[in-house]
Amino acid sequence: MRRLLALSVLLLPLVWSNASRARDAVDSSHDADAAMPPPPAWLDQLDTLYDSRIRVAGLEDRAFSPEHWWEVATPLATEAHGFRTEEVGRSVEGRPLRHVSWGDGDTRVLLWSQMHGDESTASMAIADLFRFLGAHPDHPLVQRLHEHATLHFLPVMNPDGAARFQRRNAQGIDINRDARALVSPEARALHDLRERVQPAFGFNLHDQQVGYRVGDSDRGTAIALLAPAFNEARDVDPVRARAIEVAVAIRAVLEPYIGGHIAKWDDTFNPRAFGDLTAAAGVSTILIESGGIEGDLQKQRLRKLNFLALVGALDAIATGAHAGLPRQRYGELPKNGDVWPDLLVTGGTLALPGRPQAKVDLLVDFERPLLERGGRIEDIGDLGDVQARRTIDASGLYIVPFDPPGAPAGDTPRAFGSDMPAYFHLSRDPQGHDIVWTLAGDVDPEQSGPFR
Repeated sequence: MRRLLALSVLLLPLVWSNASRARDAVDSSHDADAAMPPPPAWLDQLDTLYDSRIRVAGLEDRAFSPEHWWEVATPLATEAHGFRTEEVGRSVEGRPLRHVSWGDGDTRVLLWSQMHGDESTASMAIADLFRFLGAHPDHPLVQRLHEHATLHFLPVMNPDGAARFQRRNAQGIDINRDARALVSPEARALHDLRERVQPAFGFNLHDQQVGYRVGDSDRGTAIALLAPAFNEARDVDPVRARAIEVAVAIRAVLEPYIGGHIAKWDDTFNPRAFGDLTAAAGVSTILIESGGIEGDLQKQRLRKLNFLALVGALDAIATGAHAGLPRQRYGELPKNGDVWPDLLVTGGTLALPGRPQAKVDLLVDFERPLLERGGRIEDIGDLGDVQARRTIDASGLYIVPFDPPGAPAGDTPRAFGSDMPAYFHLSRDPQGHDIVWTLAGDVDPEQSGPFR
């Protein structure tokens, strides 16, 4: 961990030493050799402060209800701390959609989170940001943001989905594909707020699949960035150029922590998506997708990185320090590559009562992949070319399926195949008497693999 820097450096505006303020906002051809900007000078100090005085308690499990999030966040975002809160709509099931604003600066920024109800990392980070802004008014970063920016938040904007920890809203609509039709009340609330606020910058905050790899490597994507295209040609105008520069500022914050695990989301224009249509409306839009860090079971490390990345981006916007950052440092990021499945069991012998035995590989995906919960069989057979996030060698063992709780009893031997709940033993014998490991939908955290 880098050392604590003197507080005096925080009194200086954010400096990105390799930026050329004079270059054309659109033409970046001559920045191809510009070095990666260094991390901001305040990063070490804020990192330490986060752990001791910023991180909000009560959001340790990422599958929280929207009501719980507001119970945690509301005491942080009070008028006494400079926040203003208003209801801007209701969800399909009548849950409130709340707009929270803070700051007195000329540059307006709109941030929205949890458009997909099971993508909660940024919502946790926004609660931390509320605490930082409200409880540390004398911090130089907070003072700069308050003076130069006005921040507008629409957090947990799919509360019905969040209540079920599912992607879509209570109508089954993917809100992020409802930016054009605006048939859902949640989409209308975001659209109307954007039209009213007329922000210069927008932050579209999501989680992506844990299995994404960085480019064609075997490295997992911790965070993917995107400055969305505003047309099918994927042109770069001054508005998108500013978004790319802010993405470079974010990368500069993240590199010391997850260098090599940062990717770029596909920028194919989608006329139904909020990021793309927000960019088309003239807003410099930045997408942040939180993937996964192995061992970060509840995405608490990613929560902290989201907080630091947002502070870095907002400070770069408030001070204008994003201007001139080398856009090539965004362009060179590898794209999100293949999505690796979660668990591969290799070389076992499938033992089903009354059926021939067969040596097979077994592929399992989980509903909650970092926690390895909610496993389902994805494939069975020769999977010798498949790569997965985790592999168990079952050579010399038998795969013995068993019925999940509540399964109907019958005389017909149980079927076992793809898209079925993952309930099986690894056993030394085909009858399943000498068991060395069991997957009963969820992996037992006390025994992640077989004992030999």
